[in-house]
Amino acid sequence: MNFERFIAKRIYANTDGKRQISRPAIRIALIGIIIGMAVMIVSIAVVMGFKSEVSSKVVGFGSHLQVISVTLDQDRQLMPVLTTDSLEQVIRHNPQVTHVQRYTTKMGMLKTSDDFRGIQFKGVGEEYDLSFFKQYLKEGKMPVFSSKESTNQLLISQRIASDLKIHTGDKVYAYFVNENGMRARRFTVCGIYETHLSEYDRNTVLTDIYTIRKLNNWDPEMSSGFEIAIREFERLDEVTDELGNNINKVYDRNGCMYGVFNIRQLAPNIFSWLGVLDMNVIMILVLMICVASFTVMSGLLIIMLERINMIGILKSLGATNYSVRKIFVNFSVMLVGRGMLWGNIIGLLICFVQSQFHLFRLNPSVYYLDAVPIRYDWLLFASVNIITLVISFVVVFGSSYLMSISRPARTMRFE
Repeated sequence: MNFERFIAKRIYANTDGKRQISRPAIRIALIGIIIGMAVMIVSIAVVMGFKSEVSSKVVGFGSHLQVISVTLDQDRQLMPVLTTDSLEQVIRHNPQVTHVQRYTTKMGMLKTSDDFRGIQFKGVGEEYDLSFFKQYLKEGKMPVFSSKESTNQLLISQRIASDLKIHTGDKVYAYFVNENGMRARRFTVCGIYETHLSEYDRNTVLTDIYTIRKLNNWDPEMSSGFEIAIREFERLDEVTDELGNNINKVYDRNGCMYGVFNIRQLAPNIFSWLGVLDMNVIMILVLMICVASFTVMSGLLIIMLERINMIGILKSLGATNYSVRKIFVNFSVMLVGRGMLWGNIIGLLICFVQSQFHLFRLNPSVYYLDAVPIRYDWLLFASVNIITLVISFVVVFGSSYLMSISRPARTMRFE
C-alpha cells in the first residue's frame, strides 16, 4: 500500500474525539451521497415503470400498429379495409411483425331498464390475441369470439358495468343505427375487465367480428383494419416507415386508400404526456448529482482546512503537490464509493419492497394505475452510477488542486 492511500485511510477512519469539525462534515457528505443516489435509483425505476405500464395498456387496446382506411364514404365514415390474405402476407413479410389480427368497430348503445350509454363495439375473431384482457379480467370468464357465427357474447369494462349496474350473466340490449334504420341485438355479458385506463374503459366493449360485420352490412373480407404486434417497441417508427412504403397510398378495388399508423400517432395525448416524464426525471437526476457533488466538495474542503498543518508537514518532508492531492482524492473515492454503494442498496431495496407489496398507492382515475409501478432498467442504473462517479471525481480533483497553491511554512503555522 502506498503512503497516500495509507494516510487517506487513516483520515477516513479517524475517530479522535478531540476533532469535532470534520466528522460531522464527513457524515453529512456521506448522507448526501446516499440520499442522492437512492433518489436517482427510485426515480428512474418509477418513471420507467410508469411509462412501461401505461404504454402497454394503450398497446393492449390497439396493438403497436394499425392498417386502416384513410378514405371517407358518402356518410363521412371511414371505408372498410379489404383484409385479404395477400395484404396480411405483405405485413407478415416484415421480420419485426409477430402477430396480425383483424378487427371491426361500430358505434352503438347499450340499454338497461334504468339507463343507457353510447359505446364503441369492437368485433374480434378467433385470431385475436386476448391475453391483455385476460390479464385484467375481474369477473366472469373470457368469451369465445368467432368470425363465422354470432355467439352474442360481450366483454365489458368495470366502468361500464358499474355505470349501467350490469353483472356477468346479465342479458342486455344493444341498439345500432345504419342506412336501414335502427337494429337491436341481445347480448350476454360473459366477462368484466378493468385496466384503469379510463379513456378506453368507458367506451370499449368486445364482441364477435361476425356480428359487427353483419351490422355494418360488410362482406366477410371487410374489416375496420389490421392490428399489428412487433418484437421491439423501440423500433416502432422504423417499422411504421417500412410497412408504410409498401401499403400507404395503395388503393383497393373499392377505391379505398390505406395507411399505416403506429400507436403513438393514434394516441398522441397519452404518449406526449409520458414524454414529459423524461424531462422530470432528468431534472431530478441533475439536482441530485449537484447536491451530491456539493456535499462531497464541502466535506473535502473542511477536511483540507482541518488537516492543513499535516499538509504543511508533508510538504516540508518532501511530499509533492501531486502526492498531497492524491491523498485527498483517495479519501474522496472512499467516501463517494461508500455513499454510492449504500445509496444503490437502499434505492433498490425501496424498489423491491414497492414492487412486491405496493405500499404506495395511486388514484387510478388520474394516473391510470392503482399503485406506483417499478421497472428495473439495469443499463440506466449503471449509467447513472458512472455519470455520478465521473462528476464526483471531477469535483474532487478540482477541489484538491487548492493544495498545490499552499506554502509549507504558512500551512505549518496555520491555526
